[in-house]
Amino acid sequence: MRVVKIGNRLVGDEQPCFVVAEIGINHNGSLKMAKALIDMAVECGCDAVKFQKRTVDVVYSPEELARERKSVFGNTNGDLKRGLEFGEKEYSEIDRYCKENGIMWFASCWDEASVDFIDKYNPPCYKVASASLTDDKLLKHIKSKGKPVLLSTGMSTMEEIEHAVSILGEDELIIYHCTSTYPSNSDEQNLNVIKTLKEKFNCPIGFSGHERGLAPSLIAVVLGAASIERHITLDRTNWGSDQAASLEKNGLYHLVRDIRNVPVFLGDGKKCVYEREKPVIEKLRRVK
Repeated sequence: MRVVKIGNRLVGDEQPCFVVAEIGINHNGSLKMAKALIDMAVECGCDAVKFQKRTVDVVYSPEELARERKSVFGNTNGDLKRGLEFGEKEYSEIDRYCKENGIMWFASCWDEASVDFIDKYNPPCYKVASASLTDDKLLKHIKSKGKPVLLSTGMSTMEEIEHAVSILGEDELIIYHCTSTYPSNSDEQNLNVIKTLKEKFNCPIGFSGHERGLAPSLIAVVLGAASIERHITLDRTNWGSDQAASLEKNGLYHLVRDIRNVPVFLGDGKKCVYEREKPVIEKLRRVK
């Protein structure tokens, strides 16, 4: 049986689907907005929330940071990236607030210093973003922390995934099928990859979705995804690169509700006549 323990939750075969609400950078640099998104995840029944952490001057080149890009933070891409980053003050409050509200939190760390920063809060696991899957040095550093690892596989070949798994190991690993387009089109979902990954690797397989709507995430659960991760937002019309591929509260509520009902929908596979069908038999079937 393929099972990984994340905090107080078992994730994997024959376990309830582990639902992660990715806040990411959809807080737009506002701690107040981050708390509102945490509230939303809690109210909708998610298991965890996820943020993103970067050391801006390490992850981005000087040329990229100097590129013109107007935002509420200034006129360069660097102004935007620095404006979106939370520091110790914000994450200490996020840590306190999540504990107070009974929800796990963790982060995808894009560089080694960010891993060390987040490690101070004793997260239940680490997430590897799709963009970091080929960063061997970062993978080894995350592995050294001795926590479960959640690995997204967007924009990656099977050979690249196999190499990343060879570094991380299959123990304490969850692999997420993912397509890194925001939002993803229907012909970019390729959900049968979930079955391919389940056959190839001896660890739980999840789905990190960027689709419009809910259907692909629900189908992923039916196909055996042990975890679903979706971006969340207070308003899809907010500025930001991830907002359009995110779920507002109503969508998140219905997604979590239906994910929880998938085992009920599927049943035990044994054909039967339900008690509530018997009066219908008497009413509709022709008497012999």
